Amino acid sequence: MAEPNENTGAPAGDEELSEEERAAAAAWENMATEEEEPEAPGAAPRSTRVLDQNEIDSLLGIGGGGGAAAAESGIQAIVNSSMVSYERLPMLEVVFDRLVRMMSTSLRNFTSDNVEVSLDSISSIRFGDYLNSIPLPAMMGVFKAEEWDNYGLLTVDSSLTYSIVDVLLGGRRGTAAMRIEGRPYTTIERNLVERMITLVLADLSTTFEPLSKVNFRFDRLETNPRFATIARGANAAILARLRVDMEDRGGRLELILPYATLEPVRELLLQMFMGEKFGRDSIWEGHLTTELWQTEINVDAVLDEFTMQLGDVMNWKVGTRVELNTQPRSLIHMRCGDIPMFRGHMGRKGNLIAVRIEDRNR
Repeated sequence: MAEPNENTGAPAGDEELSEEERAAAAAWENMATEEEEPEAPGAAPRSTRVLDQNEIDSLLGIGGGGGAAAAESGIQAIVNSSMVSYERLPMLEVVFDRLVRMMSTSLRNFTSDNVEVSLDSISSIRFGDYLNSIPLPAMMGVFKAEEWDNYGLLTVDSSLTYSIVDVLLGGRRGTAAMRIEGRPYTTIERNLVERMITLVLADLSTTFEPLSKVNFRFDRLETNPRFATIARGANAAILARLRVDMEDRGGRLELILPYATLEPVRELLLQMFMGEKFGRDSIWEGHLTTELWQTEINVDAVLDEFTMQLGDVMNWKVGTRVELNTQPRSLIHMRCGDIPMFRGHMGRKGNLIAVRIEDRNR
C-alpha cells in the first residue's frame, strides 16, 4: 500500500500521475484553442491534424511489419541514398554477362550435365546488411584479388550445395537433390563445393582480364557469416545474384565485391561500352599516326647563349657587334622549342649555312 505524501497527505501513485498528465494535456489544448486566430471569411479551413504514432513510424522508416517497402522509406531511404549505385559502373554489367556465359560452359564440363547459369540481379548493398541476410546453412568462399590487394565473397546456398554433390556423386537425373538440415557440412561436401568455387573464380579472373589483369585466389571456406567478414558492416558493396539450374536441380550463387576491392579499377569500370577498353580503333590510330608524321615543326640552331644587363641591350644600335663564345669547330645545339634535340658542327653546303648532326643532345 502506498505511503501518504508528507505535504498533502494524499496518496501519490500512478493514478495521481495519470490525472496530472490528463490535466496538463487539457490545459495545453485550451491554450491552443484560445490562441488560434479567427479564420478569414471565405478562406480554406486550416488543418490541425496531428500525426499518430503509426504515421510517425512510417515517416521514420521503422515498424510497419519490417517489409521491403518499410525498409526503403523514411529516414532509412535517406541514409541509403548515399550508397553508390552499380549503374555508375556500367562496365560491371558487361563483366558479369561475360561471367555468366563462361560459367555455363565451365560448369557443364565440371558436372557433365546440362547447366544453365543466369544473372538474376546486380545491386548495391551494405556489407553488414548482406551478412545478416544470408540464409543459413550456406557455404561462403572468401577469395583475394591479389593484384588489387583486397577480398571478395562468394556464397553458395544449401540447394546448390546438395545439387552439386548429388550430380558429382552420380545421383539420378530427374529427382530433386536431398536436403538434410540440422547438421554441419561433411568433408566431401566442402571439398566438392571448394572445387566449384575455384572454377568460378578462374572464370571471374578471365572476365576481368580485358579490363585489368587480376588473379582471384581462393582463401578459405566458411559456414559462419561472422568468420566471413572481409569489410566493415557500413561499407558499400556490389552484389550479383546468379542462378544455376541443372534440369530440376540447382540453386543460387551470390558474388559480393566491396567497393574498396573495385577501387583500383574504378576508372575502367566507368566506361560506357566495350570499345573504350576492350578494343582499339585501328583506323583512327593509323590516321592519327600519319598526320603526326606529317606535322611541321620549327627547329632552331643555337650558336651560343650568354647573359647581359638590360641596360646594355637597350644601348644596342645598328652596327653593334655581339661577340659569341663560339669557334668554327664548336658544337651547335639544335632545339625544338625548349626541348634539346641534336648537336652538330656548323659548315656550308653550296651558298647555305648547314649543320652536320653529330649526336643526340641529352
